[in-house]
Amino acid sequence: MMSLLLPLAVLCPLAASIIVFLSAGRLSARAVGGVACGGVGLAALSAIMLATGLLAGPPGGVVHAQLWEWVRVSGFSADIVFTLDRISMVMILVVTVVGLLIHVYAARYMADDPGIARFFGCMTLFVAAMLVLVLASDLLCLFIGWEGVGLCSYLLIGFWHDDPANTAAARKAFFMTRIGDTALLCGLLLLATQAGSLRIEPILAATMAGLVPSFTLIAAASFVLVGALAKSAQIPFQTWLPDAMAGPTPTSALIHAATMVTAGIYLIARLHVLFAAAPVVMAVMAVTGALTLLVAACTALVQSDLKRILAWSTISQLGYMFLALGCGAWQAALFHLMTHACFKALLFLAAGAIIMRLGHEQDIFRMGGLRRTMPGLGVAFVAGASALAGLPVVTAGFYSKEMILAGVWGSRFMTPLSAHVLWATGLLGAFLTALYIFRCVFIVFAGEGKGAVSGGTPRLMAVPLACLTFLALFGGIIEMPDVIAPVHLFTALLSPSGHPSPMHEPGWTVLAGAIVPLAGLAVAWVLWGRTPAVMREMPQQAAIIRLARPGHGMDVLYDHIFVQPLRLLVWLTRRDVPDRLVAQAGWLTRSASIALAKTRKDILDTVARRTAIMTAEGSLLLGWMQNGRVRWYAGWVAGGLCVALAVVMLS
Repeated sequence: MMSLLLPLAVLCPLAASIIVFLSAGRLSARAVGGVACGGVGLAALSAIMLATGLLAGPPGGVVHAQLWEWVRVSGFSADIVFTLDRISMVMILVVTVVGLLIHVYAARYMADDPGIARFFGCMTLFVAAMLVLVLASDLLCLFIGWEGVGLCSYLLIGFWHDDPANTAAARKAFFMTRIGDTALLCGLLLLATQAGSLRIEPILAATMAGLVPSFTLIAAASFVLVGALAKSAQIPFQTWLPDAMAGPTPTSALIHAATMVTAGIYLIARLHVLFAAAPVVMAVMAVTGALTLLVAACTALVQSDLKRILAWSTISQLGYMFLALGCGAWQAALFHLMTHACFKALLFLAAGAIIMRLGHEQDIFRMGGLRRTMPGLGVAFVAGASALAGLPVVTAGFYSKEMILAGVWGSRFMTPLSAHVLWATGLLGAFLTALYIFRCVFIVFAGEGKGAVSGGTPRLMAVPLACLTFLALFGGIIEMPDVIAPVHLFTALLSPSGHPSPMHEPGWTVLAGAIVPLAGLAVAWVLWGRTPAVMREMPQQAAIIRLARPGHGMDVLYDHIFVQPLRLLVWLTRRDVPDRLVAQAGWLTRSASIALAKTRKDILDTVARRTAIMTAEGSLLLGWMQNGRVRWYAGWVAGGLCVALAVVMLS
């Protein structure tokens, strides 16, 4: 039964996508939304049934569903096989349940858009591709899902393609993630040469048995890491995600907050045995995550666009997950992935409702006083902001972020001092997170109203917001620090034995993790919450603020290092400059050859002519001297003797 539900979970959204695409223009907006929500809803129901069956079995139970053999050549094979274990179970629940809530919201949000069939076709296709990625037991099959979500992301970012800025953002996301996809493919090929297969289980078994050479292992892990960094928008690939906010808000909530950008996290967590055998790569991963969470948090602090603030927030939270993965706390990374999907989807959907009721205004400084005109949305947004900031005890974000900090503190990252430095970096990131998100809350919801508010929030949009609010507040109680309550359901779920290994963490670190977000909230209230506020916008004078405000600092750097040289090369190629240079070189060579030949001919002619003249004149002179007269000969002899005597006397 469960082996039949696995492909069914993928088939339902795929079938909905095909139906919606083929019936474009023939179904009403309500019918299109119903088909899309029905397909994803059936996938969510299948995921819940699969999770129930898996949890009812033994702790290490795994469900396989082999569909067909794809490739088999000498020394290599690849199959289309779906596998459900505890890790993939968590992911399919996140993808389908959160995806269903977002689809229900989008059915009303996009109801008046003429391209609603194309929108839901891409959305449901994305869910199907994401499920293929998560359930694949073969890395080549996983790569199909990986490319599928990239294609759907491109189509959805550029959904409103009439605006050139949207198509440019779609191309940017496509190109930057293709760099990572190429690196990932190189890593998969390296692994295939050693294991003879891309099945995940044999690869991990060969790694644990030491059958993969160290250099190959490090190179393959490095390539896979680059692919994950690009897909999850980490340094140096982070610039595509804020521009991806050009797509519809449900797209931002589903693809760029809850699922696609977490594909890199899932891949590394799935291959954590491989990365554990390459500690150098894990160190790079941890440092990259720490730098990303700080850089993105600082950038979010100076943004004025509501959706871009949330986009940079997503990059920062993904940095937390990479920090945890680099320190070996992959369970903590998956736990934060789950809670982040709930509260970030809530924030994006609430932001979309706010923007829609304000006439598509996204500048937070043109908002204000919305707590009186949008009290329900205010509650939902504050709940999501509190979970993002990790306010203690009452939010899911606190427990998942605390689990990451505990894992970093207790890790064996290079040296204990290095682990403690990374822990302090994560704590600083928690302070900055609370600071920038409550800056947004106070500017948007406090103070005096600045814009005209129209309409209300439809019930079809309010129900998903209510469900996500509940998950953002209470979804983290399944895993708590021992100093609060010895609840470890999530780690027990992911543990092969069903019994989590104890994690010893000093009580003061938990207290620090609770105080720091509150300190960030307090500073945000002092600066932006009081009336009158101490500060509205950040100072304009500093160059770093001017670069960070639009988030274009890295774009400027990349433009000078990569884009402009490539544009010069394209300009040279389009105008056949190399061909012209070759032609000019040929012309110069021919001209020089002709000039050299002419010069050589002139010199030889001159030498020959002069030689003939000198020979003729010499003949005349000799003829004049040899005239047959004896006295002339005697005179020449006497003159010669005199010259000879003079030379002898002088020497």
